[in-house]
Amino acid sequence: MDDIINIKWHGRGGQGAITAAKIVAKAAFHEGFKGVTMAPSFGTERRGAPVSTSLKLARTKIYDLSPIKLPEIVVVLDHALLDEVDVTLGLAPGGLIVLNTPKQPEDYGFKNVRLACADVTELGAQAGLRKGIVNSGIIGSFVKASGLIKDTDYLLELIRDEFKAVKPDANARAAELAFNATTLKVLP
Repeated sequence: MDDIINIKWHGRGGQGAITAAKIVAKAAFHEGFKGVTMAPSFGTERRGAPVSTSLKLARTKIYDLSPIKLPEIVVVLDHALLDEVDVTLGLAPGGLIVLNTPKQPEDYGFKNVRLACADVTELGAQAGLRKGIVNSGIIGSFVKASGLIKDTDYLLELIRDEFKAVKPDANARAAELAFNATTLKVLP
């Protein structure tokens, strides 16, 4: 089990957390992670309600398909979720939080984590996306902070393909902008 990287994604219904995790899963498989599983967790939630998905990555086959309870990485598509959901529940000490926020890492009271921040919402708008479209941008922040995906050209190709019907180049640009703007800080 130690070779499995557990990533928990938190978003709101309609934000595309599941789509973002799916794109990262495809990129990870391309990078040599032969064990890639996703377990979305949602029910009858309405648009805007908190949702989550689990993404597990390993270099070998994964047999455990259950949702993640002890993540090493947490990705948060909306900083306002911090007031509604304990996104750090089960996060390993020294774990990574990737957060869409206009604030800096020092503005948060997290302890014993690595915190990566970028204003993905604003960067998406700068890239030409409708305000509130954050799933493609958060992928850029995740990739920068985690270092798990090296082939960014392939990743951008995946993003363009996923959003081929709706602003493929703007979605890829949002990921690039977020990648470049992500600030990572170790909080003791």
